[in-house]
Amino acid sequence: MRNTPDHTPRILLLLLAVILLAASINGCVYRVDIQQGNLLEDKEIEAVKIGMTRSQVRFLLGTPAVTDSFHHDRWDYIYYFRQGRKQIIERAWLIVFFDGDRVREIQRDVPVEPT
Repeated sequence: MRNTPDHTPRILLLLLAVILLAASINGCVYRVDIQQGNLLEDKEIEAVKIGMTRSQVRFLLGTPAVTDSFHHDRWDYIYYFRQGRKQIIERAWLIVFFDGDRVREIQRDVPVEPT
């Protein structure tokens, strides 16, 4: 009978090192910022006034994020931002209501509820 060395401790140590390396690499994964919708400045929003035309609003704020084919008198400007790994999410929602071609009402800082 030959004496063979027992490699079990060495294999277990190597397996533990691989697991620790994989766990540490997982913590270093880069997460990209997620930004969606229209980022509007306060001065742009304040420039929109009752009585403005749709083209004037589009010039100031850009194309709305949501135009509802069932509600032609409403434009929604929605903004969503999540920075990398941070759990803080920034949301904003501006609604512009029209009467014909003219602004009738502006709702700013509408609370956004996640679905």
